[in-house]
Amino acid sequence: MILDTNALSAAADCEPAAMEVVASAERISVPVIVLGEYRLGIAQSRRRRDYENWLREWIAAVTVLDVDEETTHHYAAIGVELKRKGKPIPVNNLWIASLCRQYALPLVSRDRHFDLVSGVRRIDW
Repeated sequence: MILDTNALSAAADCEPAAMEVVASAERISVPVIVLGEYRLGIAQSRRRRDYENWLREWIAAVTVLDVDEETTHHYAAIGVELKRKGKPIPVNNLWIASLCRQYALPLVSRDRHFDLVSGVRRIDW
């Protein structure tokens, strides 16, 4: 499964419901976009050092998904689909959805706009 930024944050804070979902995964992947969003958040946090240390250990245990040429095809297709529906989503989330579709993995997220993307299964906690 792929973690969105809000799921990564919940895991960092050891939220029980989020931890239960994460613990059920065979493999956890985190898009490089999510890492950027999370690092931006922790750069502004009073607990920055704690979160940086946690993230360093976390990254070693998960798969980091990079955007590649194949991802761009999914990005364009999803972007067109959502535009036709009149339901665009934030650009970073479009990249995240593209990686979910590319790897056929579910997304752990509280952001319901991912439900608009065909071929992406969102898991809430």
